[in-house]
Amino acid sequence: MKDIRKFPRNKITIEELREYYHIEEYTALVNQVNELIEKGCIQPIKSSRFNGKKPPLYMAYRIHREKLINASWEDEIRYLVPELNGDFYLRHLNIYGQDRKEILLLNHYFMGKKENLHRSMSVNERSFEIFAREKFLLKEGGNRILRNLGLSMEDLNCYETSQPLAYYSHKKHEGQNMLIIENKDTFYSMRKHLLEKADTIFDVPIGTLIYGGGKGIYRSLKDFGLCVEPYMRSERNQILYFGDLDYEGILIYEQVKEEMGQAYSFTPFIRAYERMVEKARDIALPDTKEKQNRNCTDEFFWHFTPDIVREMKKILESGQYPSYV
Repeated sequence: MKDIRKFPRNKITIEELREYYHIEEYTALVNQVNELIEKGCIQPIKSSRFNGKKPPLYMAYRIHREKLINASWEDEIRYLVPELNGDFYLRHLNIYGQDRKEILLLNHYFMGKKENLHRSMSVNERSFEIFAREKFLLKEGGNRILRNLGLSMEDLNCYETSQPLAYYSHKKHEGQNMLIIENKDTFYSMRKHLLEKADTIFDVPIGTLIYGGGKGIYRSLKDFGLCVEPYMRSERNQILYFGDLDYEGILIYEQVKEEMGQAYSFTPFIRAYERMVEKARDIALPDTKEKQNRNCTDEFFWHFTPDIVREMKKILESGQYPSYV
């Protein structure tokens, strides 16, 4: 059926409507007018009065362009490809109007380039391939639109890229101690120590230093097997961890262990933490950050002697934390 939205004015007479739809018989004209009224596309202008025929029609009608747009959008949503579930947008046509451009781009992609999904690529690459905007999926509302359509990043066969893992390889053999260090200054100090021909830190042989950088290490470790050298992936290696002696530092240790503890021997760097506690006995300690998550377990403390554990917990309860060694 011809789209009445293309009529140049918001008011249309009965004669203009007949000509617009190329209707000859009066019965067909009546049916066309009634259909447009039922859809909410037009409304009689009662002041124009009836035309004097049977059944009667008003002489002029008001075109409701908003209703016409909504009706058109509903049809558009119903004809999206099967992979896109339009139920949400059928209930929220105003939001569909906001997201329509990107939804149609995604629909076009599934119609013509669906085979590209067999090849995995980064989120930004896939975003650019579909929307010509590499940040759209992650930072410009794309993920929300996917959820509204019942899709996920997995359905687009794409993955988030993590921050590259920073590390220093002092030795490159399997079966070594690898030390994750949360603090950047401590990482560089210990790296300098190893570069000066040392092979141990606190009398413990260390082959590789890994910079953790606090919570940022979570995402980096997801790609651990992809971004490190082959020797580092060996299950013969032992991983030591050295971070802040506060609640968040201990929680980071526990979560990193949960990520890596299945594949590697993973423990705190005991001697470094002991040295931190020893140093704290003789200095005034700074306050910890406020509102720290305290939902850590006792797993961290199992690796230390009862005396050291008592001192550690006293420091934690004081709301202060010792500086790095």
